[in-house]
Parts: sequence; C-alpha cells; structure tokens
Amino acid sequence: MDELNPAPRLLMGPGPVNADPRVLRAMSMPLLGQFDAEFTGYMNDVMALLRRLFQTQNEWALLVNGTARAGIEAALVSLLEPGDRVLVPIFGRFGHLLCEIARRCGADVQSIETEWGTVFDPQQIETAIQQHRPSVVAVVHGDTSTTMAQPLDGLGAICRHYDALLYVDATATLGGMTVPVDAWQLDIVSAGLQKCLSGPSGSAPITFNDRVVKAIERRRHIEQGIKPEGFVPAAGLPIQSNYFDLAMLMDYWSPQRLNHHTEASSMLYAARECARLVLREGLDACFERHALASRAMTTGLQAMGLELFGDQRHKMANVTGVVVPPGVQGDAIRHSLLEDFGIEIGTSFGPLHGRIWRIGAMGYACRKQNVLLCLGALEAALRQQGFPLGSGAAVDAAMQVYRDAGS
Repeated sequence: MDELNPAPRLLMGPGPVNADPRVLRAMSMPLLGQFDAEFTGYMNDVMALLRRLFQTQNEWALLVNGTARAGIEAALVSLLEPGDRVLVPIFGRFGHLLCEIARRCGADVQSIETEWGTVFDPQQIETAIQQHRPSVVAVVHGDTSTTMAQPLDGLGAICRHYDALLYVDATATLGGMTVPVDAWQLDIVSAGLQKCLSGPSGSAPITFNDRVVKAIERRRHIEQGIKPEGFVPAAGLPIQSNYFDLAMLMDYWSPQRLNHHTEASSMLYAARECARLVLREGLDACFERHALASRAMTTGLQAMGLELFGDQRHKMANVTGVVVPPGVQGDAIRHSLLEDFGIEIGTSFGPLHGRIWRIGAMGYACRKQNVLLCLGALEAALRQQGFPLGSGAAVDAAMQVYRDAGS
C-alpha cells in the first residue's frame, strides 16, 4: 500500500466539512499522559470554552469520546431507565434516530410526526406532552436530512411546567446558529465537531444542568477496580452503558480525575481549537457569517430557476435543500460536481432520497469563495445535462448579496 494521499475536496454537503487547518495542526501536537498536569489543564480549558460556546453557566460541559452519536447515546442512556416515557417530535431522519436509541434503552417511546420540510409549533409539542406525560422530551435542533431547524425558544419552559427533562441534539447547529442553553432552559445538549465547528468527526461536546445531574446521581455506580473505598452506590438502576455513563464521566472530568477511560488526546486538542476559533471570531459574527452564506446560496439557486425545499421560514442557516428539477438525474449531477470540480454535495434519506440535494456552507467551508465556486460548478453541471439556464446568473446574484452586506 502507498502512503495516504486523499484527493482534495471541497465539502459542501450536510457534513462533515473541511476541517480548519489550525484544528488539524492542533491535532498533530505531542501526546501527553492523561493525568499530566498540563493535559488536565487542557481539559479544564475545554470545559471553560464549551460553556461559552453553549452559552451556559452549567458546571458540566465536557467531551464524550466518539462521534456526535456518542453524545446522543450518552445523554439518553444516562437519563432513561427501562419503562421511562420519552417523547420525540420527528421532523426528519434524526428524530427517528432518537427514537431508535431510546428504544434500545428500554424506554416507552412516544412520538409525533410532521411532514418532512416542516417543523412543529410549540403548542403541538405541548399538547403531546400533556397527552403522554414523558419524563424526557428529546428533540433535534437542526435536522440536516430536511434542512429544517426546530424553534426551541419556549420549549424548555413548557417542559419544566410538566416536570420533563429536555434533551436537544445540536450536532448540526452549534457554532452556526445560536444555541443559548441557559436562556432557552435546555437541560442537556450534545453536538459534534464535524459541522459548524470546523473539526473532524470523533468528539462530542455535551453540557447539562443540575436537573440532569440530580437524575443521573440517582443511578450513580462506579465500576469495580476504581471504586473508592467506602463508596455507596445509588439505589437506582445502574446506567446501562459503561462507556457512556455520564456519572463516571463527571468524576473523570472533575478535580477527582477518577479514571474512566484513556482520553482521546488528539481529539481533545481538536475540540479545544474548534471552540477557541469560534469564540475568537465571536459567536454573533460566526452566526452572521453562516446566515449571510445562506442568503447568498439561496439567492443564487433561485436565480438558476431551482426550487428550494421546505418551509424557508425555518431553514437551517448552514444547509440548503434544493429540489432536483424534473428530467435531471440528481446523482449524475453530484457525480459531475465531485469528479469534474472536486466538490461534494449531498442527497437525502428516506422519502427525500433522490428528490433533493443538500448543499452546506458551514464552519471553515462557509466562505464567500466557496459559495460562489459551488454555485458556478452546479450551474455548469446542470448545463451539461441540458438543463436550460443562462451562464453566470447564480454567481452574479450571490455576489450581489455579499456586496449588499459589505463583504
């Protein structure tokens, strides 16, 4: 075998995206022992940075080693005991994923569904909470399968009124859209690095408040071999995963440094740099950069005569759904973009597979040059298939959006 030499790609799909070179450089830094004071200092850095990223005063803001799904599993397996009722509002593929994971926890899963391309009115969710009385409400913030973002402001207050914990999967939105954990009263939120945070997949930031800590403490057990002398386990059922046990992860990230696993050092470096770069840019500036790219992308696509998918009032800032025009072979266009231009865009899942393209502009890839390159390449690929359109309209329209914004 030859050495690795991946082809250069511009990743303009729903994620993963191109990692910031500064993040890749951080990952190449020398490894340290996991209890080296310098390394535990970096762990403390990560906690402080994540609190600011999540806009929270929570004591607990840490990393779960694994992809974004690891954060989802850690949240749900640590909260849900067999028989606990969970409500999942489904508006895309990843709502179904939350149901899948909750069922594997043995939970009594109740769900409500809306047509893909739409989201829920908070009153619909409150009505379902009144009907099912769940102990946990689990919802996706931005579902990249449909490119829609579920409004969350007010949902935390509703859940607290009915004494339910609110879990939010913010994998696709953290760093690209505001996720003010405290202001929105979100009890537990997890994410990933590979989208708006400009990093590689493999580490899952998570934060949770004292309401969640109280629920977890009722199930606290420590594995034999590291259990401190005199430790008395909680009366509740042990959390059913050792690796995703948030109670033991809290001990590991606390000043106790009670060993749980060997921290993924290079991924911790990556997470630290991802958060540092977003905060250095400024949260509001980062959100506006994503929103501006969204406006430019949608304006350019419409200038080509293409139809945007879904309720545009609730479109995610960092991913755009585009209806594949009649008579156009969607996969052939994606193949042309990849092979001829080195640009990757996505299709979708389930009922939308082959019906829409998903074009992302997030994280490090969320720049004017990339938006213009993607639009120009898509226009050329469509013309090659005989789709009738003029030359340059999309790029011109998108450039005007940037000019109007002073960019």
